[in-house]
Amino acid sequence: MSRLTRGIGGNSAKELRCDDQFDAWAQSYDEQPNPLLTLEKRYLEKMLPDLSGQDVLDSGCGSGRWLSYLAGRKPHTLRGIDISATMLEVAAQKEIPGAELCQGPCNATPFGDHCFDLILSSFVLSYIEDIYGLAAETDRIARNGCHLFLSDMHPETQECLGWRRTFRKDQNEIELKTVTHGLRKIAAIFDSLGWELCSAIEPEFGTPEREIFASTGRLHRFHEAHDHPAIYLLHLQKCQEDHHGAEQQNQTIIRSAFCAFGPHEKVRASVRMSGGRVTHLLSDRFPESVAAPCNLEIDLNGYLLLPGLINAHDHLEYALFPRLASSGYPNASAWARDIQNSFADEIALHRSVPRDVRLWWGGLRNLLCGATTVCHHNPPQLELQRPDFPVRVVQEFGWGHSLTFGGDLHQAYSATPQARAFIVHACEGIDNDAQEEIWELDRLGVLDANTVLVHGLAMDREGVALMRERGASLVVCPSSNKFLFGRVPDMHLLGGIDRLALGSDSPLTAVGDLLDELQFAARFCDVPPQVTYGMVTEAPAAMLRLQNAEGSIRVAGRGDLIAIRDTTCNAADRLQTLSASDVEFVMIGGRVRLASEAVLERLPLLAKQGLEPLWIDGTVRWLRAPVSELLRRAEEVLGAGNVRLGGKPIRIPARMEAHHVC
Repeated sequence: MSRLTRGIGGNSAKELRCDDQFDAWAQSYDEQPNPLLTLEKRYLEKMLPDLSGQDVLDSGCGSGRWLSYLAGRKPHTLRGIDISATMLEVAAQKEIPGAELCQGPCNATPFGDHCFDLILSSFVLSYIEDIYGLAAETDRIARNGCHLFLSDMHPETQECLGWRRTFRKDQNEIELKTVTHGLRKIAAIFDSLGWELCSAIEPEFGTPEREIFASTGRLHRFHEAHDHPAIYLLHLQKCQEDHHGAEQQNQTIIRSAFCAFGPHEKVRASVRMSGGRVTHLLSDRFPESVAAPCNLEIDLNGYLLLPGLINAHDHLEYALFPRLASSGYPNASAWARDIQNSFADEIALHRSVPRDVRLWWGGLRNLLCGATTVCHHNPPQLELQRPDFPVRVVQEFGWGHSLTFGGDLHQAYSATPQARAFIVHACEGIDNDAQEEIWELDRLGVLDANTVLVHGLAMDREGVALMRERGASLVVCPSSNKFLFGRVPDMHLLGGIDRLALGSDSPLTAVGDLLDELQFAARFCDVPPQVTYGMVTEAPAAMLRLQNAEGSIRVAGRGDLIAIRDTTCNAADRLQTLSASDVEFVMIGGRVRLASEAVLERLPLLAKQGLEPLWIDGTVRWLRAPVSELLRRAEEVLGAGNVRLGGKPIRIPARMEAHHVC
């Protein structure tokens, strides 16, 4: 429950806000739709780091609208401070777990020195005249390494369009007195105190905000703001003592592209990386904010950057196999037994290709469609741990194949590293045997919040309810299900599961790669764009316990990025129509792994070194892999011209020597 205390400082601080006005606003603050706050929420939620175990302050917390969200991120302590007593009373009524509320000004707080790891100050700066005083106070209460997030109405747009801060009270419109501060000024003041600007983004209104404007009869205001940033979001970090003396190596920067922060959130920003991680996300207004030398600069103007996709289920060694099935089956066990008899020669032939070669082609199949992180559901192989393997393969998890072919699943579950995923095929079929598997897993004691089931086709409402009760996750592979059983997952039913991801499965049964699976799910399972976006980004990252912000673009996260041609569409809508031929650039850990011929012309010589071309189904891609050698070894077994990658023909273009091993 929230606890409310009175701070010190009183009215001595230089605050322009009127207490009476904010007290009057308090009761209706959360009820009146506000497009600025809606826009802020959409972006800021995707920028905040992991808060678990952190001491967090919401500085200028108002009615507690951010405190509720922050509490759900499991911080060690959570405090909120605001000058309005009535606003704090509204926040206290929300009974936010663990939140301690304090009345007082943000630039003269009652807190001790160096006591916070993260500070959020949302729509506060425009009510404070003395920004340096606020910055100095923030610096005093922040620990080294503290993250600070600042947001507010964009000052230039406010001035250009004559925006005012108003609210309605008893049919009256009340205007709040504000002051504007330039973004460069804010950044410079904090820089003088030793804070580094990590992110500076300037989002425009989108579809959700348009609906608010329309509902309040102010749609003309939305159109007036077109091509104007509505708010700003700054992320600063208090530098460690040795920060400025540290030598940063392997600096890479991507300029002039739009960055997808989420399914509907995209802004133009430059992405700087070092050591394989994103270090800065800065709008074009801040080109010189990072003075460190850049080893590699790539201009991707005209492109949209997406986070590298996460393929939650694949069998990498089967990438060169054809689809194999003779008829519809009741369950996966029946299919597995049938193909061993019906297609024994075909299976033996493809297995004659060396396993390491087959694994590499499995990695390339994922790389080509923008899947940068893959969960391989088979015994671990040293080949998959090589730093030059085409994609990042999840290493730390437990697994059993299935109840039929998995051996002692309870033993495998018990051997799974603590707090890691345990993955198993289950309910893959349409008969009673397949339906019963969810209950058998529960009887074995292997169904809990760490468990990830693959397929789940046979589950009914009771099975889904059991999964929800146990907190288990699910990966679906719709095209495989359709091919083997003539049925696709009921996504309206399975949508009740908290964490739901998409896997490509193997070419033995799937329609194609992960993007093909996305299109299949959208077309035949009626999965909406925002859901499919999450199924290959945030959802698999959570269920696979990935620790480095995979599936997102954020500071300190992996430098795993893909680029497609930019259109007016958002990322979620684009993703449902993409194929591998649309993926023109892939970077993993800050290193270029794939480039189209158009992007290749933009790359510096250093980034081109080691790339080899591959022709696949009419498209040429340059890949950081020994493509010609891999194809030669596969053709030694399958024959020249007979190699298919995920069912698609491949060959080496005649002009491969143009950039190979420059």
